[in-house]
Amino acid sequence: MAVIILPDAQDDLLSLQGYMLDQWGEVEWLKAEDEIFEKLKQVDAGNYPGTAVKELTSVGIFEYQYVFTSHHKLLYRQIGDSIYVYAIAGHKQDFPSLLMKRMLKR
Repeated sequence: MAVIILPDAQDDLLSLQGYMLDQWGEVEWLKAEDEIFEKLKQVDAGNYPGTAVKELTSVGIFEYQYVFTSHHKLLYRQIGDSIYVYAIAGHKQDFPSLLMKRMLKR
């Protein structure tokens, strides 16, 4: 399988990188980055099932899932053999608002 980080999620990652570098430094950012990519690798391998997104399941959309790292929430969808990453949010971010903006943008 393959993991595809969509442009909006790439922007999220860069924004989080800037924030974490400013707040905690390079060592902490590198740990967080490694954790993000390790979690995506586990999802891709089928070793770590995600959780359905309750904000979407409440309106009948079940194919989007998320997983957590120690600092982030990763929103993805599996299509065929590929994992598409739609958003990467910090735990302190307003995830429902980010989700709504992403879904309405499409």
